[in-house]
Amino acid sequence: MKENYSISSASILNRIHSLMERYRDKRVIIAIDGRCGAGKTTLAQYLETQTSATVFHMDDFFLRPEQRTTERLSTPGENVDHERFLVEVLEPLIQGVVELPYQRFDCKTQSLQKSIVLKPGKLCIVEGSYSCHPSLVKLYDYRIFMTVSPEEQLERIIRRNGPDAAKIFASRWIPLEERYFSMCAVEGQCDYTINTGEM
Repeated sequence: MKENYSISSASILNRIHSLMERYRDKRVIIAIDGRCGAGKTTLAQYLETQTSATVFHMDDFFLRPEQRTTERLSTPGENVDHERFLVEVLEPLIQGVVELPYQRFDCKTQSLQKSIVLKPGKLCIVEGSYSCHPSLVKLYDYRIFMTVSPEEQLERIIRRNGPDAAKIFASRWIPLEERYFSMCAVEGQCDYTINTGEM
């Protein structure tokens, strides 16, 4: 099923506009967390076109190879560099910086790329699994959780990444996500839940 936000888009946009009206004197920062294949990136892109938001991707903050210790990966939510994201992106956004330099992690080369500089606007959106990590979740103005049934999730990953990649998702990435969602009570800390499998 193709992701369609016609049911909930007006509601989300109204909530965002209300937040921006309420916080006129500061930047509004929204997180979109949830299951892989649920449509986080698609929703972020939609909101970007509707609001001219600046979008940040948690995929840019995968752990570097030297950070992937057994101890770290055995802890729920620790397979993302939330420390670097906090220091390089979230704290500067909260402080109201006009220019924001940071480095993206490239999965192909398994290394940090040259620093890029963004000029974040009034509304910023952080999308991706682990964006609501316990060290980050309370710092957002609004949090959205996206979910989908396991069957629909796997179908979407197969369409998007192919059957071989889907096997890796099913055996590795999805169990890590589910442990994080469960142990960190992620959905319960979010302000709004969207089930894209029901659209």
